[in-house]
This record gives sequence, structure tokens and C-alpha cells, in this order.
Amino acid sequence: MQIHVTQSSLPPFEEYIDEIRSIWGTKWLTNMGEKHFQLEQELEAYLEVPFISLFTNGHLALETAIEALELTGEVITTPFTFASTTHAITRNGLTPVFCDIRPDDYTLDVDKIESLITEKTSAIIAVHVYGNVCNIQEINRIANKHNLKVIYDAAHAFGVTVNGQGIGNFGDISMFSFHATKVFNSIEGGALTFSDEAYKNKFYQIKNFGIVSPEAVVYAGGNGKMNEFSAAMGICNIRYIDQNIKSRKAVVERYKERLQGVKGLRLLQEQDGVSSNYAYFPVIFDENILKRTRDEVSMALAQQNIMARKYFYPLTNDYECYSGRFDSNTTPVARYIAERVLTLPLYAELAPQDIDRICDIVLGQ
Repeated sequence: MQIHVTQSSLPPFEEYIDEIRSIWGTKWLTNMGEKHFQLEQELEAYLEVPFISLFTNGHLALETAIEALELTGEVITTPFTFASTTHAITRNGLTPVFCDIRPDDYTLDVDKIESLITEKTSAIIAVHVYGNVCNIQEINRIANKHNLKVIYDAAHAFGVTVNGQGIGNFGDISMFSFHATKVFNSIEGGALTFSDEAYKNKFYQIKNFGIVSPEAVVYAGGNGKMNEFSAAMGICNIRYIDQNIKSRKAVVERYKERLQGVKGLRLLQEQDGVSSNYAYFPVIFDENILKRTRDEVSMALAQQNIMARKYFYPLTNDYECYSGRFDSNTTPVARYIAERVLTLPLYAELAPQDIDRICDIVLGQ
């Protein structure tokens, strides 16, 4: 049986059927129905944020955040991220300015941000990577000093807390992805969390064609509304999220029992004051010590139907679609990590014997 890098969390089948049953009565499938509002309320409570706005996916949510803040010119960001982060910037007509990352937690290196700020800089878009949290305090200090907006891409960070505070409370806006592969999913979906209530109407206008009444269209918006079936899946999955994270923690602990301290392997370390969601299990392979490259290990796993992932590789500043625009040599730490990282399978139902089999292959046993 093939082992994928992740496996979608699903509630009991009958529970989901019961949750969507009322939709057949209302015939209300989208456009902010009762399931949509219920999920918003439950997520605000779980994430402990003042306000939340749901979207059809995380990428449209991020594009909306950028549009709503009316950013201009240049945005400082990371190349060590999924395509969505960089594409959301360029699709809004802005220029990403790539800052290198820290070698230990793979988030933006805050010591290098200020040297990249110019008169054209309008914002910092930072990414909480693998659930590891950015240096929020220092990013906030820099942003305040230079009058910059801050958006956090928190696609990997659902349920993470920092010193007891929900991760969605930092910056001007945080974006979450509820894609099927995430710790919490609504099949497809996303959200923006924020503390300024004025953003709520702006987000609504952008994701609903600018329609504010049957005869009033006040903004040239798009379509980013979450449908009721996705919201219903989210309602079901939120009931199991704590158990899901607990089960993922057990998988991570099993991996660490086998791989921690092995020369040539670098594992992700937990951060002080951060309550992890155990979203991913990245391993950095030092071929000079291990005598095997990341790609060789990946191939050995694939030969046993185990699908690990080179996540993130390549860097977004090396994408073919940006050829000639950027140079990944300016972000050498990110390039080093990208060429050596492999995320191993991680999901709540991953069996201990399968974890051991994966570790045996990684260790060449």
C-alpha cells in the first residue's frame, strides 16, 4: 500500500451526512449560508481571534489581503514557501523582494530585512514555516519603524499558539489555508484573521463581486466565497482537531526516537513558548556526513511506495515563470535548505510500524 506524504483528516461519514442534511431543506448552497456563519463563529473561538473571514481557498484569501491593504511597489518576503505566497504578490502587480531565511527554523531572517527596505517597500509578507513561528516581535518593530504593513502566511500554523496567544492575532492580517492536506481542512477553504473590524466589509466586497445589496455594486471584486459543503466539513473537522494534533504529535515523537541525534540529519526543533500543531516533519540531509543525498533517500522511499516530498524545492525565486527576474544566490541559506530538505509522511493515522519502515530506509538499514 502506498504511503503518501499526508492524508486528509475526515470525520465519520455519517456525521458529515448529518451535517449537510439541512442543506437539502434550505437549498442554500453558497453565498454566506448558515453553515458558513457557524464555521466562522467556531473558528473565531478556536483560534481566539477577534474577527475572521472565510474564503474558497487560502490563495484567494491572501490575494484579497494584499488588495485590501492597497499595497504598492515592493513587498519583502521569503522564497522558501509554497508558490501561492509569491504568486499572490506578483498577481497583485507588486514586486517581491526576497529575504533569506534562518538556518534553524526556516523563517525570515529578521536581521536581513531592514537592508532590503527602500522607498518603494509597502509591506512584509512573512511565512510561518512547517508551523514554526516567525520572529513576530522583531518584525513588528521593523514594520512600525518603517510604517509597513504586515501579513502573515499562516497556512502551516493552524492551531499554533505563542505564549498562549493564537497565531492569528499578529500583524495586520493572517491568512490560513484549509486545503485537504492541512492539519485542519474544509476540503478546500481558507480564511483571513484580523483585529480591525473595518477590514470585514472590505473583504466581503472583494470576495463577493463588490455586491452590497441587490442593486448596489460598489467595488470591482471577485468571487472567493466558501460554499456550504466545505463549511460543513470544517464544522465536523473542528470537533476532532485537538485529537488530530495529539495523534500527529505521537507520530513526530516516534520519528524523533529513531532519527534524533543521527549525524548528517537535521530535524526541526520546537520553539520556546510555541505550542506546535505538528504539521510537517522536514529533515535536512547533509550528504557530506550521511554519504547519501536527499534525492537518493527520496528515490529509495519511492521505490517502496513511500511518497516523501521536497518541500520547498525549488525556491520560488528559481521558478521558471520568474526566469531572469530574481537570483536565488541572494538567498544562500534558503537555497542550501531547499536543496537538502525532505518532508517525511505525517498524518494522524500513520501507523508506528510504517514510521519505523520509513526510518529504516532513511537510515539505510
